[in-house]
Amino acid sequence: MSSEYIQEINRRRTFAIISHPDAGKTTLTEKFLLYGGAINLAGSVKGKATARHAVSDWMEIEKERGISVTSSVLQFEYDGYCINILDTPGHQDFSEDTYRTLMAADSAVMVIDASKGVEAQTRKLFKVCVMRKIPIFTFINKMDRDANDTFELLDDLEIVLGIATCQINWPIVCGKGFKGVFDRTQNCVVTYEDTQKGTKEGETTEIPLEEEEKVLSFIGQEPLDHLKEEIELLDGASAEFDLEAVRRGELTPVFFGSALTNFGVEIFLRHFLEMATPPLPRRADTGVIDPAGAFSAFVFKIQANMNKAHRDRVAFMRICSGRFDASAEVRHVQGGKVLRLSQPQQIMASERKVVEEAFAGDIIGVFDPGIFSIGDTVCAPKESFAYEGIPTFAPEHFARVRQLDTMKRKAFVKGITQIAQEGAIQIFQELTSGMEEIIVGVVGVLQFDVLKYRLENEYNVEIRLENLPYEHIRWIENKDIDVNKLTGTSDMKKVKDMKGNPLLLFINAWSVGMTVDRNEGLILSEFGRD
Repeated sequence: MSSEYIQEINRRRTFAIISHPDAGKTTLTEKFLLYGGAINLAGSVKGKATARHAVSDWMEIEKERGISVTSSVLQFEYDGYCINILDTPGHQDFSEDTYRTLMAADSAVMVIDASKGVEAQTRKLFKVCVMRKIPIFTFINKMDRDANDTFELLDDLEIVLGIATCQINWPIVCGKGFKGVFDRTQNCVVTYEDTQKGTKEGETTEIPLEEEEKVLSFIGQEPLDHLKEEIELLDGASAEFDLEAVRRGELTPVFFGSALTNFGVEIFLRHFLEMATPPLPRRADTGVIDPAGAFSAFVFKIQANMNKAHRDRVAFMRICSGRFDASAEVRHVQGGKVLRLSQPQQIMASERKVVEEAFAGDIIGVFDPGIFSIGDTVCAPKESFAYEGIPTFAPEHFARVRQLDTMKRKAFVKGITQIAQEGAIQIFQELTSGMEEIIVGVVGVLQFDVLKYRLENEYNVEIRLENLPYEHIRWIENKDIDVNKLTGTSDMKKVKDMKGNPLLLFINAWSVGMTVDRNEGLILSEFGRD
C-alpha cells in the first residue's frame, strides 16, 4: 500500500461516546463538531437557550423525547486529523445498539455527570470496553453545576470501575463560580469567555501558573489558593501518565469541563487526538488483519428508513483495513458473492454525502437490498475471511404482537422484519406457525414504544402488544437435538428465530435448570452469535 494511503489511515481516529442517560453525551458530540467547523451553531438536546435539535438525533421520536435511541455516525476534520464519532444511545433500553457500536470503535470516551458520579449504565458499558480492551478516556461533565467533591469522583471511578486514573486537567471552582481548568501538562490556567451559552467557540485565555498576578486577576485569591492545595495533593497521589497503559485500557486519562458552556472541550479534544491510537489490527478467522493491507470491513449496524422519501435501508460498515474504492468489486463473505457496494456514503446524522473512497477507521453506509446481516464481513474479491461475530444479547421482555388491520399483512411483515434486522428488537415465531403469531423480544421496555411508533409512522401499520411473562431465553447449542422431543417444564415455550434456529423461553431461572437436567446432553447458551 502506498505511503499516501498509510498516512491517511494514520490520521484517522474512531471513537464511541458512552455514558449514562443525561450525562451530556450528545451535547459533547455537538461541541466537537463545533470545534471541527462541521456546524456553526451548536444545539443542545433540551434546546432551551437554542431551539435547535442536536445534529446526532435524527429520528422523530428522539426529537420528541429528548433522548437518543439509535447510534449515529459523524465525521469531521480537526487539526489535520480525520475523526469518526459513533454517538451511542445512553438510555439503558437501547444498550444493545451501544454494545454493537463499541465493536466498531478503536477507543471510547466516557462522559460522567459530576453531580452523580459513576452510574449503572456507565458500569455496564465500561465492562464491554474492558472485555474488548478498548482504551477509555474520561470526561467529567457539568462542572458548571453543583458537583460532588472532585477527589470523591475520582475515588468512585477507581473503586467502582476498577481502573487507575490520571488527571490531565483540573477544575478551578465547581458550580456557578466555575472559572475554567488547570492544564497539568502545560502548567497553566485556561479560562473561557463569551461562548454565548455554549453556541459559539468563545475566547480562550491560557496563563502560566508562574504569572501569579495575571492568574489572580482572572480567578481571584481564594480559588487560586484552593487550586494550589489541590495540585499539591494531586502531584502526590495520582497515577503517573503512561501512554502504553492508556492504550492497553488499564489507565484512563481524566478531563473536567462543561460541554454546555464549552469549558474544557477543546483541551480534551486536543489531548485525546494525541493519545488515542490510529486504526489497529483486528482478529479474523484466518488470523490478525493489518489495517495497511487490502480492503476489508464488517457490518455493525443496519438502519431502515433513514430517508422517509425513499424507504431505504442502510448497512453501516466499519472499514478495518485498506482503502475502499467505490468503483471496485468486493466479496460479501457470508453471502458468498462478489458485488459492488451501491451508493456508498458517509453520514453526518441525517445529512449524507456520497463517497468515492474511504480508509481504514472510517464508517460508511451502503444501500442494502436485504442481503446484509449484522456481523457480516466484506473484503477484497481475492480474499476470504470473516471477522469475529457480534454477540446477540438476550432479550429480557417479551410480547405477542397482533396487527389490528389484517389487510395490511404485507406492510406489517416488511416493517417488523426490517426493524428486527436493525437489531433493535428480536422476533420469534412458534415452532409450528408462520408469521401470523409473532413474539417480540427486547432488552428494554422502551423499545416496545419505539416499535409501535415506527410501525405506525413508517409503515402505516397499527399493532397491539400483549405482554408475556417470559424473562429468560436460551439458544440451543446442540445442532443434532430434535426440539420437538425436548421435555421441559410447563412454563417453557419452544420458538424459532428469523434464521430458523430453535430457542426456548422460560418464566424463571429454575425452569432453565430443570429443562437441562431432564434432557441429557442439552447445551443452552445465553448469547446467540450472528
